[in-house]
Amino acid sequence: MPDWPTLGLFIAAAAVLVVLPGPNTLYIVARSLEQGTAAGLVSCLGVLTATLVHVSGAALGLSALVLASPLAFTLLRFGGAAYLLVLGVRALRAPAAATVARAPAPAMGRGRLFGHGLMVNLLNPKTALFITALLPQFVRVERGSAVTQILVLGAVLVTVGLVSDAAYALAAGRVGSWLHGRTPWSRWQGRVAGAVYIGLGLVAACTGAVRR
Repeated sequence: MPDWPTLGLFIAAAAVLVVLPGPNTLYIVARSLEQGTAAGLVSCLGVLTATLVHVSGAALGLSALVLASPLAFTLLRFGGAAYLLVLGVRALRAPAAATVARAPAPAMGRGRLFGHGLMVNLLNPKTALFITALLPQFVRVERGSAVTQILVLGAVLVTVGLVSDAAYALAAGRVGSWLHGRTPWSRWQGRVAGAVYIGLGLVAACTGAVRR
């Protein structure tokens, strides 16, 4: 179990890093703008569940093995990029008929929202790199099992992420509600979301270019 000074330092570091908008945050914001606060919060739960999977992988050493393998890392990188690009293309194409009818696009169910959030973060190499690099820095050998400490730190990271991502979802959901029904936004809503997803896919595809 990490000591309290270490936990305090980790919480401060995690808060700074999590609050700054990254790919997962932008994905949640896009979902919230597109479908409302509830959709953003469900997507947030999917993203954070994937974070727990990454943390478990880091604790067991699996993440380090994946990141050390050029083939595994490439498959993860391009798999995540392709998934986001598909979401982006679908978002760009779906709203056209709904806009003509002046009605919102069909809402995505909570199960699909959760699943998309889960997959987006599971296939996000930046999350794996971030967790594998950050968490071990706060492990103190003299405090006992490294696996236990990484799991505790991971739980703290998820808690901080929940607060931050939920705040983004609430804010974006309110903005989306204010914009909802306005003709210009109705016309551009899917295009904005699609552009965000495609942009995130391109970022994921380029992650390997900066990996050491």
